Amino acid sequence: MGLMEPTPGLRSVESHFGPGETMTRLVAGIAARGLTLFARIDHAAGAAAVGLPLRPTELVVFGHARGGTPLMQLRQEAGIDLPLRALVWQDESGRTWMSYDDVAWIAARHQLPPAGAAVAAKLNAMLQGLAAAATGSK
Repeated sequence: MGLMEPTPGLRSVESHFGPGETMTRLVAGIAARGLTLFARIDHAAGAAAVGLPLRPTELVVFGHARGGTPLMQLRQEAGIDLPLRALVWQDESGRTWMSYDDVAWIAARHQLPPAGAAVAAKLNAMLQGLAAAATGSK
């Protein structure tokens, strides 16, 4: 099991489970933490609907106003990166991954003051916990 950093600011954690189970575990973790699941987008189904192949690739959009609002209070434009998102996908070798934005990267992108770093650290800790639960990683 591993970690990959394919894109600056993006964290990807390899899952011990297939895409379906990883997503099920992720959605359960979102609910267990009292977060709101705003959307679930199956990119592979969308591709199939237009006759294009795509390995399993599903996105969830989730969050809670207590988490994201403090970042937007510091700089409203941070709302372009909120609510949080996580992508469960399968690579060409059949490995499953969960990817999400590093909230510290979001804070840096929007040049938030130091108060934003503390909020970002709390959100990152929550995301790391979600990733660990969804993927079975440590």
